[in-house]
Amino acid sequence: MYCSQNKLETYLKKPCSTFSNIQNRRKKKKGKRKHDEKCIKLLLLSSHLLVVITVSFLGSDSDSEEEPITEEELAKLKEEVEEKKKLIATLRNKPWKMKKKLSVLKEAQLFVEKFEGALGKGKGKKFYAYKVMMTKKWMKFQRDFENFKTACIPWEMKIKEIESHFGSSVASYFIFLRWMYGMNMILFGLTFGLVMVPEALMGKPYGSLPRKTVPRAEEATAMNFATLWDFSGFAQYSVLFYGYYNNQRTIGWLKFRMPLSYFLVGVGTIGYSFMIVIRTMARNANDDGGGDDTSFNFSWKMFTSWDYLIGNPETADNKFASITTSFKEAIVEEQESRKEENIHLTRFLRVLANFLALCTLAGSGYLIFFVVRRSQKFALEGLENYGWWERNEVNMVMSLLGMFCPTLFDVISSLENYHPRIALRWQLGRIFALFLGNLYTFIIALMDEINLKLEEEKIVKYNMTIWEASLYNGTIPENSTAPPIEVDPADVPRGPCWETMVGQEFVRLTVSDTMTTYVTILIGDFLRAVFVRFFNYCWCWDLEYGFPSYSEFDISGNVLGLIFNQGMIWMGSFYAPCLPAINVFRLHTSMYLQCWAVMCCNVPQERVFKASRSNNFYMAMLLFILFLSTLPAVYTIVSIPPSFDCGPFSGKTRMFEVISETLEHDFPSWFGKVFGYASNPGLILPFILLMVLSIYYLNATSKSYKEANLELKKKLQSKK
Repeated sequence: MYCSQNKLETYLKKPCSTFSNIQNRRKKKKGKRKHDEKCIKLLLLSSHLLVVITVSFLGSDSDSEEEPITEEELAKLKEEVEEKKKLIATLRNKPWKMKKKLSVLKEAQLFVEKFEGALGKGKGKKFYAYKVMMTKKWMKFQRDFENFKTACIPWEMKIKEIESHFGSSVASYFIFLRWMYGMNMILFGLTFGLVMVPEALMGKPYGSLPRKTVPRAEEATAMNFATLWDFSGFAQYSVLFYGYYNNQRTIGWLKFRMPLSYFLVGVGTIGYSFMIVIRTMARNANDDGGGDDTSFNFSWKMFTSWDYLIGNPETADNKFASITTSFKEAIVEEQESRKEENIHLTRFLRVLANFLALCTLAGSGYLIFFVVRRSQKFALEGLENYGWWERNEVNMVMSLLGMFCPTLFDVISSLENYHPRIALRWQLGRIFALFLGNLYTFIIALMDEINLKLEEEKIVKYNMTIWEASLYNGTIPENSTAPPIEVDPADVPRGPCWETMVGQEFVRLTVSDTMTTYVTILIGDFLRAVFVRFFNYCWCWDLEYGFPSYSEFDISGNVLGLIFNQGMIWMGSFYAPCLPAINVFRLHTSMYLQCWAVMCCNVPQERVFKASRSNNFYMAMLLFILFLSTLPAVYTIVSIPPSFDCGPFSGKTRMFEVISETLEHDFPSWFGKVFGYASNPGLILPFILLMVLSIYYLNATSKSYKEANLELKKKLQSKK
């Protein structure tokens, strides 16, 4: 009891001394803020409540009759605790020194911890204290979980570091690359889990069927590096390509429907891609908000850019670089908004630039058409009679055009004198037209080759009939009970399998494009930077500011390379299920290699500009190339008959007949009738018309909302 009285005396002395000190300071220093008066009242109230709570606590221990806390005092204590909580939450925004912030924060936290659990009444005190403790635990868990989710975002810190040094325009490319990596992981999971793995585990093994066996004439070179690099030999007769899969309705003890799964995965890949691209565009449009944020831009950047809670020197350097880059972006925006120009000269230069760009596009298209025709002639004469360049001429020419034409377009765009963001869009549009023309020229040439393969298939069918007849000495008995003649699958004649040929062409094109990109980074960026860095001391002129200088990061070329590579994946994955896996590997390695290259070998652009807040321009091009990529695949599925001796749809007139076959064998008859009625063009066309009208209505509504939003912003600015 003696210890309790000493504690009580100690508690009673502290508030009084604090109050007297504050009173003395008020007498000495006149003109204090009103905030001090509030602090005096709060301290006086806390001292009084502290005495009451301490006495009531000690009285409960000593079984003496003391006055309990009144409702008024309890309400004041709750109010003070809430005030302290608000102070903790808003302390970061106070214009105080860091030392004062830390001391005030510590005092407020101690006060809240000491009195928050004592706000209950009687038996409910422990429950209230437990509730407060669990609320704190839950808030801490939410904060830690948010930090964990941020830490789990792939390459987030790398992209932030790049943004701080090179601006948001370069960072937008890496954000786009990360998004495409996530989308391709889903596509890879679909093809790998529902097509490749079931066939490898439950399908017939290698060597059991002619479509799963290397022909006898190719066995000697089937494992050569040159053959495997060309995706022939054992690579061709594996789960990597369409022709390996069997047309058996069900495989394995699970009765897995492989043809149906193959068809639905191919269609589902396209459907998922459309859904995720449109959904991302809608979310970006919502994040954009439809307005501008240029009001008092430099004032906001000057006084609110720095984060005063940064304690890491490296983070502080990145933040300093980020603020510097944001000022450069804002200065460029302001200069472009006030720029005056000679309109007639500008129009002439822009017309000249567009004429030169059209000439470049026409020349590249003719060159692709010419080399494709040459490759068809080489194929008819036999590729074994030609060297490596002749066998890979089409892929190499397309990769070289994709590497050098963007540089030429960049030189042409310097004539136009556009804003950097508008110039980037023109550059992207021209390279988009270049890649699109090259790709569709390549597809037209492939369609010609498919027609040649179909003609060759008719000849092979006739020859196989003769070969089968020769096995029975020229006659095929109608009601023969003799056992069938066993022939090694490697010796059986087979058709050309145009689907595997198409898949091989897209895989080769993807691999050659990837190798060209990596070689360009190593030679055009790394070796160039090494030469400039170490030979600058012994050269006749300044290499860093003259020729060749350090290279800048090519945003337009890299973005279009990603988009068209993804278009090839969408177009060819139906005939080569391995393409999503190859693309995932390509994107994964590209992220690390390009992050390293941009930080070590590139310099920021002379005119750093701010990227748009939504990447919808990239997404719009990706959506357009997705639509164009689905057209050839849908045409081959609907119009061209599949090969008769390879692939999961062999023996059918069209590939989509697997749906009607499944409805006929695995579903009741009424379901097939309902599906037939639902797929009737008389219902589909009105539904499409309704969708178009709904889109038009929603678009008009969104425009009206955006205009109303802009009007409200103008009114708010006029009232300030």
